[in-house]
Amino acid sequence: MKAAEEAIIAVDASKPANYTIPRTIFGSFLEPIGHSIYGGLWAEILENPSFEDNLWSADAVREMITSRPELARSSQLGLPLPWEPLDPVQGNRYEPRWNDAANSYRSVLIMGLSASQVGVRQEVYLPVHRTLEYRGSLYAKYASGSRALEVSIRQHNRPESVLTRAAIDTDGTDWRRYDFQLEIPRGKIAPLQAADFAIAVTGEGRILIDEASLMPADNIDGMDPDVIAMAKAMKSPVVRFGGNFTSAYHWRDGIGPRDKRVSMLNIAWGMPEYNTFGTDEFLRFCRLIGAEPQIALNLGSGTPDEAAGWVQYVNEHWRERPGGLLWELGNELWGGFQVGYPTLQRVADRTKVFSEAVRKIDSNSMLIGTGGDEDSYHDWNAAQLTNSGSLNYLSTHFVVGTDRVLNPSASPDLITLADFALPVGLERRLHEMYQQIYSHPQARDRVKIAFTEWLFIGSGDVPRYDNMGGAICTAGFLNMLMRSANIVPVSDMTGILEFGGIWKKRSRVFGVPSYWAFQMYANADAKQLVQTHVHVEKYDVEQGSSRLPSILDVPYLDVVAAISGTADKLILFCVNRHLTRDIPARISIAGFEAAPEAAVQTIYATSIYEQNDEMRPLAVHPRVNSASVERAGLEYTFRHESITVLTLQTKR
Repeated sequence: MKAAEEAIIAVDASKPANYTIPRTIFGSFLEPIGHSIYGGLWAEILENPSFEDNLWSADAVREMITSRPELARSSQLGLPLPWEPLDPVQGNRYEPRWNDAANSYRSVLIMGLSASQVGVRQEVYLPVHRTLEYRGSLYAKYASGSRALEVSIRQHNRPESVLTRAAIDTDGTDWRRYDFQLEIPRGKIAPLQAADFAIAVTGEGRILIDEASLMPADNIDGMDPDVIAMAKAMKSPVVRFGGNFTSAYHWRDGIGPRDKRVSMLNIAWGMPEYNTFGTDEFLRFCRLIGAEPQIALNLGSGTPDEAAGWVQYVNEHWRERPGGLLWELGNELWGGFQVGYPTLQRVADRTKVFSEAVRKIDSNSMLIGTGGDEDSYHDWNAAQLTNSGSLNYLSTHFVVGTDRVLNPSASPDLITLADFALPVGLERRLHEMYQQIYSHPQARDRVKIAFTEWLFIGSGDVPRYDNMGGAICTAGFLNMLMRSANIVPVSDMTGILEFGGIWKKRSRVFGVPSYWAFQMYANADAKQLVQTHVHVEKYDVEQGSSRLPSILDVPYLDVVAAISGTADKLILFCVNRHLTRDIPARISIAGFEAAPEAAVQTIYATSIYEQNDEMRPLAVHPRVNSASVERAGLEYTFRHESITVLTLQTKR
């Protein structure tokens, strides 16, 4: 291996930047996609608890049946996915009923047998590593015969093996809610092991069931406590509630009694929207993790009055401070995939009408107009800048496919280097984008950029949100944001759950490597950049990412230095992009009298493709060490493909 050229890093803490680093560059992003909310943050264990149909797109149903062929039989019996018959051998003892339901539009009639229980079950994963107690409810309506219902947890695919049960005697002849508690005997279900939740009729009764729920007893206002703890540890000051779902989301569907909210199709992602996690729940989540809400308004199928009503509702329920919150006027409105998207010719007018409606309710609101992406922004942003008198920010997004490069014969290493260079190319494009804003008379010194979505996504062995390579991209992006915070003071990583953040699989909660990079940066308390010069080897990218194919002079070692908010720490954020070489560095420190030992946090792995998962939740995470500091600075060798945060404390 060729010896690495020594890097020379000169930090002068007596020469601060003329701006501070706002905490809002460490914002994050929440959207009902995948299992980010339902099956993730939201602690409800059951899917489709209201027994509805038409909650998944055809592609989603196809994928579900392919992965679990046994669900095809459920569909033949008229059972809503992913519910199954308790015992398929019994044949058809079920009937869907429309317009006779406790919630939404559909319920299921279970018709019992005298010799054995008849019921429905659902495969579930329970957080038994944390709690053995579960609380639930269901709605039932007696039809005829026996009134006896039973809810239970059973061994998966063994209906005869009941681990815990609770009896319910139905009353009257109308819909009624029944609450129950279940406790799993210790050791009967191992962590990550599937079980079955069952609802069964005992005897020859005929009973309608609807709106079931099963929650861990330790849920926090309906949310997963493991997720809450990990989200709080991110120290994200704002959480964006937005995304593609925004353009067809009507906020009033998500308020009021949760068991009366209607389940419906999330058009953007072809998955259920149960509406059990709505505005009140989102605001509660923000309070629990110490963040402020940043909400994207529906400029697709929504109306200005609807948007104004949401602003008023949030201001009345967010008592931490009255008004002045961040409101985003739509999401990616330039895309034909958005429900009700405006054209280039109409977006400025629509933005203006909505901004006026919001400001009428809250004159202190901070408004983000939908801007274009860095590689296609000019005409779109020019139209939006006609509204610059009513906007505080123009948004931009960069959700990039890291597997898409222009070079048809690019090796994995060339693809990786092109991906690692993306934050450098983005930094240059952002300054070009801001120059257009600054050149507009009404926007100058008034309108900044809000980077409300960013994500490194791809398939196969490439740097991506869930592996070590993606964490290096994330750290490079955060370095770029700190250097650009004077023009990009707001940014939201995709997402606080799933993608670059927290995941939950089979009830186990963990963070991907990018989560740990984000947490390490956001917890470092960087307040003000100081002058930093880095002399290090560079490389060029040609025919790289399809989004930013040419990026020249990319430093292998990317370093940002900042003083903490309490002025007693000097923090160096360092990203080694080199694929094979450890880079030794001489770091000189001026204007800061440091203690003789620096704290060191590093993230690296045996491969950039290494991931965390429910089996190995901490395969990649920060490692803590220390380094000796001399009077003039220190020497440190940065491991290849790594992220390092060096924290120097003032000498006492």
